[in-house]
Amino acid sequence: MSYTALYRKFRPSRFEDVKGQEHIVTTLQNQIKADRIGHAYLFCGTRGTGKTSIAKIFARAVNCEHPVEGSPCGECESCKGIAAGTSMNVIEIDAASNNGVDNIREIVEEVSYSPAEGRFKVYIIDEVHMLSIGAFNALLKTLEEPPSYVIFILATTEVHKIPITILSRCQRYDFRRISIDTIVGRLRELMDKEQVQVEEKALRYIAKTADGSMRDALSLLDQCIAFHFGQELTYDKALDVLGAVDTEVFSRLLRYVLEGDVTGCIGLLEEIVMQGRELVQFVTDFTWYLRNLLLLQSSDDIEDIIDVSSDNLVRLKEESGMLKTDTLMRYIRIFSELSGQIKYAPQKRILIEIALIKLCRPNMEQDYGSVVERVRVIEDKLENGVAVMPAGAQGYAGEDAASAQPQTQAVKERPPLPKAIPEDVQGVVDRWASIVEQMSMPMKQYLREAGLSLGGDNKLMIVVEDGLASDYFLKQEGHRELLVQTLSESVGKEIDLTIQSVPDRNTFVQNYVDLSQVIHMDIEEEE
Repeated sequence: MSYTALYRKFRPSRFEDVKGQEHIVTTLQNQIKADRIGHAYLFCGTRGTGKTSIAKIFARAVNCEHPVEGSPCGECESCKGIAAGTSMNVIEIDAASNNGVDNIREIVEEVSYSPAEGRFKVYIIDEVHMLSIGAFNALLKTLEEPPSYVIFILATTEVHKIPITILSRCQRYDFRRISIDTIVGRLRELMDKEQVQVEEKALRYIAKTADGSMRDALSLLDQCIAFHFGQELTYDKALDVLGAVDTEVFSRLLRYVLEGDVTGCIGLLEEIVMQGRELVQFVTDFTWYLRNLLLLQSSDDIEDIIDVSSDNLVRLKEESGMLKTDTLMRYIRIFSELSGQIKYAPQKRILIEIALIKLCRPNMEQDYGSVVERVRVIEDKLENGVAVMPAGAQGYAGEDAASAQPQTQAVKERPPLPKAIPEDVQGVVDRWASIVEQMSMPMKQYLREAGLSLGGDNKLMIVVEDGLASDYFLKQEGHRELLVQTLSESVGKEIDLTIQSVPDRNTFVQNYVDLSQVIHMDIEEEE
């Protein structure tokens, strides 16, 4: 006899076997018991949560000759025929491959024929959102006013794609994701029936990986059992089969990130790759790990929500105290963006390496979160007594500021302030802004960027940068003379002017007295 997959072998045959959807099961049972059965139902929710299973149970229950508390008895001819797939009263349609107008017209024509046996004809249309607009329109009138013996059950994972005209004609039931505890309980029950030894920790990891889907959980468990057939399925073996990473690795990775150890992060990623781990799952699990840390920071009574062992919980609490909330949220943001990019990326490893470097080197980014992280790094170094040098003061390129040896640099003394500033020079400085504004371009722009100082014999000195500005005043005729004439007219005295060029603004600040900064100080004026 051929092997039957676990999710098919243990598909619920009664309402009592359905797990995690009690709010839907109870409503449907009450409708059957009270004989208040609707004509159109819409089952919507994520994959593997029981939509099709409940639809089939409901189809058997409404045609059952001896229903028990709203559930099919499973013993009458109608129940046996529907379970075996030989009954003409239950018609299953896959809308993914039968989504045209002609397919729906066939249904509309069949609806006019009453069932040969049983009470109801039940049409189960799976993935109904795949129907074309024309097919939906063809179904509309029949869905609104079907014969009394017809029931439509529409199932979908993407309810937002269904027209509002269809939604308004159906009773809508939203299927919830199944909790980890519920999935684990069901898996344990089935493994006891199958007489397979499975470690509780392995079941919990499989249930978590299934992400609320009972069918996915059974498929993953089936895969793990087949790989280690005849042996006890342990947590480590489950990780090997699913290509997952142990949480201890996430702890090591987080500590490398906090230390800014790019080499350690890349080396650990190399280990994960060489072990054949699934990189998409690694990104998802590490994001989940960071999420748990954030929850621990957010509340003191969160242990019940975080599904980890007591040993891991102690480590998580320790690590949550090592991080600031802003830093942790930045980590989650970067890895959440990565999880959206990596699924279909050809070079997954490179994307992960870039994300890890971003975590270790916040100065690579300019957003608010990165600036906050850079401040945190500096604060930590100062608290630990590490000298923090300004950017550009490292001993050699590529070396971290904390590991570089402090260098003593001779600070060049600025030139002393003049004892007296001539009155005509002071007049020019006082009126400098208005003088510049009356100039035409490009002289106006060059003077805006120029510095004012004193040259030999207390002459006014205008300092400009090498290049276009210095060529404009020193090499092109007429421009210097025009500037001298304008300055002389502004103060009513003949101005003796010197123009000096420097490599950059920083050279001016370090080597010249900036009259715009000191002119308003209490300095003795020349009589």
